[in-house]
This record gives sequence, C-alpha cells and structure tokens, in this order.
Amino acid sequence: MCRTRVRDCIVNELSSTDSDSEYCKYWVEWFTYAEGNEYFCDVDEEYILDRFNLTNLSNDVPNYLQALEMITDRLPEKALSNEEREQVERSARYLYGLIHARYIITTQGLKKMLDKFKRGDFGRCPRVYCHQNPLLPVGITDVPSQKGVKLYCCRCEDIYNPKSRRHNMIDGAFFGTSFPHMLLQVYPALKPAPSEQRYVPRIFGFKLNAIAELHRWQDEQREEQKKRLGISSTT
Repeated sequence: MCRTRVRDCIVNELSSTDSDSEYCKYWVEWFTYAEGNEYFCDVDEEYILDRFNLTNLSNDVPNYLQALEMITDRLPEKALSNEEREQVERSARYLYGLIHARYIITTQGLKKMLDKFKRGDFGRCPRVYCHQNPLLPVGITDVPSQKGVKLYCCRCEDIYNPKSRRHNMIDGAFFGTSFPHMLLQVYPALKPAPSEQRYVPRIFGFKLNAIAELHRWQDEQREEQKKRLGISSTT
C-alpha cells in the first residue's frame, strides 16, 4: 500500500457535490470540510493508526479494512468497481464516525472540539434567556443508527434538534452521550451560571396562575353569596 492523495483520485467518483471539498488533499480533510459535516473535527492519523484505539470496531463495520485504507489515504492494490467503491465509502464514513466518538473524549480531541465550541460551530441556544449560549453536540444513546445528534446547552441544561436537516441526519453515536459533560469537567470555566430567568405567561399583564386563583376566589364568593340569598347553585 502506498501513501497517496486519495481525494484527488476519487473526487470524480463520489456522490459529494460540495465544491470546496474538491480542493482537499486527503480523505479526512475532505470529510470534515464536506457540507453537513461541520460538527466533526479531524481525527489525528496517529490515533487512527493505533490499533488499540480501534478495538472491536472491525466487528461493527462492513468492509472494515478497505474503509480504514480509504480513511488513511491508502489505495487498495486492486481497483474497485464503482459499486464496490460506494460501499467502501459508506463504510468509511461510518467507521470515521465511530472513531470520532472515541477521539473527542481524549485530551487532543477535547482541545479541537473546544476550539469549535468557542467559535460557535455547533450553533447557539434558541432559548431567549440563554442569550446565544454556544451549544455542544451530544448523542442520547451510544448505540449507532438509533438516534440523530442533538445539541446540548450548558446554561439551561437542555437539548435541542439541529436547525439544519443535514445535521439532523448525523448519527448521535458519532459524538456519544459523554462528550459535552466530559468537556465541561475538563474545562469547568466554560460552564456559565444557570439561567434564573424564566418566561412567565401573562394575560393583560396578569400571570396565568394569578388569574386562575382570582377566578377560584370569585367562584367561591359567588357561591357564598348565593347561599346567603337562598339561591340554588343550579339556578
């Protein structure tokens, strides 16, 4: 196997339409710059090549060896047909996602995701009283192919669906359930004070619960008045 600029060889054979990605030299670079993959960071090649970090992944990923070769920019000795290449490409995306979930809770991975968090790459909390607090991607299960990625706000401590349909299609297991909380444990200064502001529903300036109490009091006073006047409550 030889090191090569695999992206230059396959750019015309893959289904991606992202024009910017056509200028990338390597698969990981192309993948992370592709439209819809903005949440992902680039996993260091040294991490990918360490077999210890890939323990048990070969059992979960079809075409594992070919997918790993594609991710690490090593072309197979035997040319693949278009159909075979599409299958390997799907497996490579899946494998990279599983590796990514492990990588982002390492020291180096946390640093890279911290930079993306500070830039607001994952979006901002839509809740008004969170004041545009940046979000973090999180999975609600670590089992792949179950649920899409969600976005966690460390101010209101709630999760939201991504705004983009492309981001909604990302597997939540590619980020895992632990990542945002691990990041905040390592960098506690990132966590803002919880928002104490809450929206209070009102009608004509009155809180709804206050209006309900007023209505109950009025009903009670009306019933007492009827009793004093000897009027039946069914009248």
